[in-house]
Amino acid sequence: MPHPSIDQSKPESLYLQVKNVLVDRIDRHIWQENNLIPTEQELMKEFDVSRTTIRQAISILVQTGLLERRQGKGTIVKPQKLVGSLGRLKGFAEEVIEKGQTPSSRLIRAEFRDDLYHEKSMLKAGSEEEILLLERIRFADEIPVALERTCWPKDLGELLMNEDLNQAKYYEILEKHSIYLKKANESIIAINATIDEADLLGIRAGEALLKMTRLSFGIHDRPIEYTKTRYRSDQYHYDIDLER
Repeated sequence: MPHPSIDQSKPESLYLQVKNVLVDRIDRHIWQENNLIPTEQELMKEFDVSRTTIRQAISILVQTGLLERRQGKGTIVKPQKLVGSLGRLKGFAEEVIEKGQTPSSRLIRAEFRDDLYHEKSMLKAGSEEEILLLERIRFADEIPVALERTCWPKDLGELLMNEDLNQAKYYEILEKHSIYLKKANESIIAINATIDEADLLGIRAGEALLKMTRLSFGIHDRPIEYTKTRYRSDQYHYDIDLER
């Protein structure tokens, strides 16, 4: 018996009707990321259509990046990249949660330094003043997505050091102390992963990364965060809305 969503009397091709049903299952997370979808034979039986029809539907979703064929295994639901939106000031954890994933971190380094002269100049710190350097690996559903290197003025750094930095959401901590971000300047360039970066992110050396540099300001235009984040390009991309 044909699937209730498939109507052979419609002018729309059968493979497009099947494709729409498959997209709906992915959108509603009936089929989870990284999981195998049913075999061609199972889908042929479910939809009561030919193998050619099923293959055409799947091929469209492979081309659009929703599915991925794995040699010797089958076809999986391809994990979708995290999307950063230029024009909105958000932290990594907020972006991950908005996508329905679970953010986590692993702290690599946390120390006060007085020899980071460029970072101190960006934060308007005094020549003898220390700033806090924090480095973390950022994960989405336990997949390493980014290397984050953040610098903070000493007074804000002391607040952060009182928290569990493996779990901390920096902006939430600041807001808890009535410190609010007003704006940020951000630049993005493409770079290649070094051997150390590749090891930490679980990729090959030389693979493309997106390097985001952000200088964030507080309510009175005080610079309060200087961050360099390196994102895996296969796990993250930016959306930009343009108007004319």
